[in-house]
Amino acid sequence: MSMVSLISLAFAMLVLAVSPGPGVFATVARSLTSGFRPALAVICGLVIGDIIFLLFSIYGLSFVAQTFGKLFFLVRICAGAYLFWLGLKMWFSEPLAPESNEWENQKIQSGNIVSGLLITLSNPKVILFYCSFLPAFIDLSTLKILDISLIICIVIFVLSSVLMIYAYLASYSRRFINSKIVPEKLNRCAAAVMMATGIVIVAKN
Repeated sequence: MSMVSLISLAFAMLVLAVSPGPGVFATVARSLTSGFRPALAVICGLVIGDIIFLLFSIYGLSFVAQTFGKLFFLVRICAGAYLFWLGLKMWFSEPLAPESNEWENQKIQSGNIVSGLLITLSNPKVILFYCSFLPAFIDLSTLKILDISLIICIVIFVLSSVLMIYAYLASYSRRFINSKIVPEKLNRCAAAVMMATGIVIVAKN
């Protein structure tokens, strides 16, 4: 695999990651309500979902991913409902202080990872990228183990880096706003974003 192909992939991933979508909105909402570290669990779930579709594409299972995206309507419904429920929970919960350690709860971490994974698995943009766009500029049939490893590293690095920047900026804003004593309004804004993201996922064709 040439260096040009790797750079092209990194740039394409950057465009995909930077563009606003359910994953970005969920990451920002979680970071606003709970802080930077809980948002990392959401990011982890998002990245895992991308790797799943990437491997589907590389190993000639594009039809599985495409069928998954088209026919597994239930996954999209579950993802949207789950995010909407999380938003409702945020709306009625007490805002966490920036120094709170509640994020360490294993159940909460697992829930954040699952929400990120469901968002990716139900996102048509991600399915289209890995099953249609990616094979257009990389010959997947000639890839060796080293090439696949490099691609996975690029996907993980670019996607997680961009999302962590979003999460950090949201977390920084949260700490600043908390110092101005408006945590409840901020919490509800983030909850509204999360619920809206759930509705968008369900409504998307």
